[in-house]
Amino acid sequence: KMSKKQYIMMESALTARDRVGVQDFVLLENYTSEVAFIENLRKRFKENLIYTYIGSVLVSMNPYKDLEIYTKQHMERYRGVNFYEVSPHIYAVADNAYRSMRTERRDQCILISGESGAGKTEASKKVLQYYAITCPASEHVQTVKDRLLQSNPVLEAFGNAKTLRNDNSSRFGKYMDIQFDFKGAPVGGHIINYLLEKSRVVHQSHGERNFHIFYQLIEGGEEDLLRRLGLEKNPQQYQYLVKGNCPKVSSINDRNDWKIVRKALSIIGFTDDELLNIIASVLHLGNVQYGGEDSGSAYITTETQIKYLARLLGVDGTVLKEALTHKKIIAKGEELMSPLNQEQAASARDALSKAIYGRTFTWLVNKINDSLAFKNASVIGLLDIYGFEVFQNNSFEQFCINYCNEKLQQLFIELTLKSEQEEYEAEGITWEPVQYFNNKIICDLVEEKFKGIISILDEECLRPGDASDITFLEKLEDTVGGHAHFLTHKLADGKTRKVMGREEFRLIHYAGEVNYNVNGFLDKNNDLLFRNLKEVREQKKQKKTKICKYNISGLKSTQFKNSLAKLMEILMSKEPSYVRCIKPNDAKQAGRFDEVLIRHQVKYLGLMENLRVRRAGFAYRRRYETFLQRYKSLCPDTWPNWDGRLVDGVSTLVKHLGYKPEEYKLGRTKIFIRFPKTLFATEDALEVRKHSLGYSQKTKYRKMRQSAIKIQAWWRGILACRKAKRRREAANTIRRFIKGFIYRHQPRCPENEYFLDYVRYSFLMKLHRSLPKTVLDKSWPTPPPALVEASEQLRKLCMQNMVWKYCKNINPEWKHQQKMVASEIFKDKKDNYPQSVPKLFVDTRLSEFSDINPKLQQALGNEKMKYAVPVTKYDRNGYKARNRQLLLMANSAIIVEEGKLKQCIDYSSLKGISVSSLSDGMFVLHVTCEDNKQKGDVVLQCEHVIETLTKVAICADKMNSININQGSIKFNVAQGKEGIIDFTSGSELLIAKAKNGHLSVVSIAVEINLNGCLSRLFFFFLTEIMNLFLISQTAPRLNSR
Repeated sequence: KMSKKQYIMMESALTARDRVGVQDFVLLENYTSEVAFIENLRKRFKENLIYTYIGSVLVSMNPYKDLEIYTKQHMERYRGVNFYEVSPHIYAVADNAYRSMRTERRDQCILISGESGAGKTEASKKVLQYYAITCPASEHVQTVKDRLLQSNPVLEAFGNAKTLRNDNSSRFGKYMDIQFDFKGAPVGGHIINYLLEKSRVVHQSHGERNFHIFYQLIEGGEEDLLRRLGLEKNPQQYQYLVKGNCPKVSSINDRNDWKIVRKALSIIGFTDDELLNIIASVLHLGNVQYGGEDSGSAYITTETQIKYLARLLGVDGTVLKEALTHKKIIAKGEELMSPLNQEQAASARDALSKAIYGRTFTWLVNKINDSLAFKNASVIGLLDIYGFEVFQNNSFEQFCINYCNEKLQQLFIELTLKSEQEEYEAEGITWEPVQYFNNKIICDLVEEKFKGIISILDEECLRPGDASDITFLEKLEDTVGGHAHFLTHKLADGKTRKVMGREEFRLIHYAGEVNYNVNGFLDKNNDLLFRNLKEVREQKKQKKTKICKYNISGLKSTQFKNSLAKLMEILMSKEPSYVRCIKPNDAKQAGRFDEVLIRHQVKYLGLMENLRVRRAGFAYRRRYETFLQRYKSLCPDTWPNWDGRLVDGVSTLVKHLGYKPEEYKLGRTKIFIRFPKTLFATEDALEVRKHSLGYSQKTKYRKMRQSAIKIQAWWRGILACRKAKRRREAANTIRRFIKGFIYRHQPRCPENEYFLDYVRYSFLMKLHRSLPKTVLDKSWPTPPPALVEASEQLRKLCMQNMVWKYCKNINPEWKHQQKMVASEIFKDKKDNYPQSVPKLFVDTRLSEFSDINPKLQQALGNEKMKYAVPVTKYDRNGYKARNRQLLLMANSAIIVEEGKLKQCIDYSSLKGISVSSLSDGMFVLHVTCEDNKQKGDVVLQCEHVIETLTKVAICADKMNSININQGSIKFNVAQGKEGIIDFTSGSELLIAKAKNGHLSVVSIAVEINLNGCLSRLFFFFLTEIMNLFLISQTAPRLNSR
C-alpha cells in the first residue's frame, strides 16, 4: 500500500481550485448556478481531469483520447482506500462498492447513464477490469474472470453499432450482476438486456451502420466459413448493410474484431456454428427480392436466397417461400391463404429478420448467463443504460428510453434522500426536509393502469376495427388531455402550435419538454409476425429451434414496463452508486468543449437537481480522525499531537478557527460543515501555515544536518584509524611469513618460528577437517617434513579407534553368523560370493506354517528342521526342471514336493558337493552308489546358493568336501552312467540341454568396475574387522584401548 502522503486528497486540491476547479460540485459556493457548474467542468476538462464528484455521484467526461490513468499501479492506488482520500475516479466508485459489499454484507449496484458516445460502455469495462485484476483469484475464479471480461466483446459485436454520435454505440440496455464468493473473488454473473434496437437490422440512417457482427463476419470470416454460409467478402452485396452507405469506419478494424469475438465465443463456451448460421440467414433474408404479378400479388425473384435460407435455418424451402409471399387468415374457423403485395411481402420479410435477430440476441445473453451461473453469492450490479434522449424526430424508442430515465431519476432522488437521512440519523443530527421536484406524476402519466399512455397504446393495438396512430393520438387527447405534463397540437395555444406537428404529443419530463411523433407507435408496439411465419419457425429442426424458441408474449411497451418494474425492484434491494457520463462534443474531438451540448446533458441527466438535493444540508463531512489529522497544525492545543478524545480535539480546533455555530455540527463520528466557504477558509489558512511550519522545520533540519555531518566526520576518523591499524598488522604478518619461508629449511630460529608454527597449525586444521570417516577411507593429508613421524602415529591411532568403534557397534545378529565359514569356502573362488557378504544369513527361507505342507510336518514328526529353502531339481534323464524344497534335518537332507517326500540323503552317504566358480546357483550333491535308496547324484539350483551350501556344509560337517570347479562338473547317473554340466559366461542366465547331451548353464558375467572394486575392498575390510572382533574377545588391551 502507498502512504497517504502519495494520494491527492480532495482537500489538497482546494488550493488550486481557481485553476482546476473543485473535485466535488458540493463545494461550489454558488451551487444553484448552472454557469458555475459548467465552468467547473470546463476547468477540470482542460486539465485532463475527467472525473468529478457530486457527493458520492461520479460525473465522467469522455476525453476522446487515451489517458494514463487506468494502469495496474492506479488500480493499486485506489484499492482499499477511503472514497475521499484519493482524487475522483471510476476505480474509487468500484472499490467503494466492493468494500461496502464485503464489510456490510449488502448487495451493491453501480448505475451508469448518459447519452450515446458519453462513455458508458467504457466505464462498465473499466469496472470489470478493476475487479478482474484486484480481486482474489484461483484457477476456477480466473476462468470466471475471463468469461466476464470476454462477454463484453461478444455483446458489443451483437448489440453495438456505428451511429452518427458514436462509433461503438450500445443499442440495448444492460444490467449485469457480478457475483462474489465469501472470499471476495468473482465466481459468476448474470446479464439482463433491455430494448434492443431491432429496427437497425433492416434500416440504418445515412452515415450509420448495422450491428458490428455482420461486418466482422464478412471482413474477417475464413474463406471456407463464408463459402459454407453462402456469403461474399463485400458488404455492398447485402441490402441490409448498404442503407446507411457506411460499410467501413476508420476507427474500427472489423477483421481484428472478428478474431477477438471468435476467441471470446470459445472462452464463453460456444462450440458450434449455429449462431453464425442465424447471422448469415438474416443477410440472405435482406437479399430476398420480390416481383409483382398483374393481380398485384408478390412473388420471389431470388430463388438462390431461398435455398441458402432453407439450409441455414433447417426449414422446408417451399413452406418458407409461401410464408414470405402469403399470410394465413382464420375466418369462421377456416384457414385461408391470402397473397401479399410487394410492400406487404417486404414488410413481412423485414419483420421476420428483426424477430430472428432479436430472439438470437436474447438466446445469446442466456447462453452467457449459463456459462457464468452461480448460486448463493454476494452481488455487485452494473447498469449500463441509455440516457435521456431528445432528437429532432422522437419516436417509440425515445418514448421508452425517456420513460426508463424518469423511473431511474425517481429512484435516484428517493435513494439519495434516504441515504442522506440515514447518515444524519446515525450521526445524531436533526434531519431537515428537502424540497424537490417529485417526478412520480410523470411516471404515473406513462404507466398508470387503464389511464396511462402505455395502457391506452395497448388498448388501441388490441381493439377491433381500424386502429391507427392518429386514433391513438386522439384517444390520448380524450383521456389525459387535461394532464399538466401532457400537450398536443390540438390542445396547445397558438404559439406552441407553430413548433408542434399535428401528429405529435409533448411530455414535460423532469429534464425538459420532448415532442414525440406517433407515426409507427402501433406497429412498433405490436411487433407481430404473420401466423404462417411463426409456423415456419416452429417447423425448424430441433437443433435450430434452440435460438428462436424464446418467444416473448405481450405488447412491446407492456413488456418494457414490466421489465423496468423488475429492474426497479432489483435496484431498490441494493446499495446504489452512480456514474453520470457526459460527452464534450459531437465531433469526437479531444480537448473540444461544446458548452451548449454539455448544458443540454447536464439538464437531461438531472445533475443540478442532484447537486441541490445533496447541498440541502451540509456541504462537507469528514470523520474526526481525518479532519483532525489534516488541520491540527492550525491550533496550538492540537499541534503536534492530540491525546484526548477525537470529538474534543475537533471541537477545540474549530473553536480556535472561529467557526460559528450555524456553520457546523458535530455528530457521533463526523464533523458536518454547512458552507464551502468555511472549508475554503480553513484550507487557505492551512496553506499559509504550511509556509511558516516549513520555515521552522527547515531551520530545524539544517541544525540536525550540521550535527549529523560532525558525527559522521568523527566516526569516519575512527574507522580510518582502525583500518590503518589493520593494514600495519597485515603488513607485519606478511613480512614475517615471507622471511620464515626463506628460512624454512634452517633449524628453528626467530626468523622461521612463525612460519613453522603456521605450517604445523595448517596441517593439523586440515587433518581435523578431513579425517577419514570409515575404515575403508585410506585418504590422509600429506604432512610437512617436520611432521612425518607424528602424522604416521596419528594415522595408526585413528584407524585403531575407528576399528574399535565399529566392533563396539556391531549388531549382535552378526556375531553368531556362519559368514566366516562361507568366507573360508568361497572367498576369491566363486563370482557371486561378494554379493552375499552384506546380506544376513537367515534360519530358514520357508515358513514352517504356510510354506511347508502339514502332511509333511506330520511325517517328519518331532525331528527338528535346521534350514529350509526352495530349490529347482533337474532330472538326471532329460534335465527337466522341477520345483522342490530342500530341508536340512539333524542327520539328513530331504528333498520334497509339496506334501510328498521325494528323496532323503543321509549326511553319512554324502560324498561331496560340487559347484561352479561362476555366478550361477547350480550345485550337485554327490551320494554313494552303494546306497540302494539313492538313484544317483542330485542336481539342484538355488537363488541363495552361498547361504544354502554353507548351511549344508555345517550340518553335514563337510566344509572340506565342497569342490569349486571351473568349466564343467561330472556327476553319476543311475545304472553307472555319467552326466556333465558345462558352465559358460553370458549376458543372461540360461539353463538348457545341449546338443551333445550335456546340461548347459550360461551364467551372468560379473562386471568389474570401480563400484565392484570398492565393494570387494569393503568385503575385505569387513572380513578383517570380524577377525579383529574375534581377537578383541581374547585381547583386553585392544578392547580397553
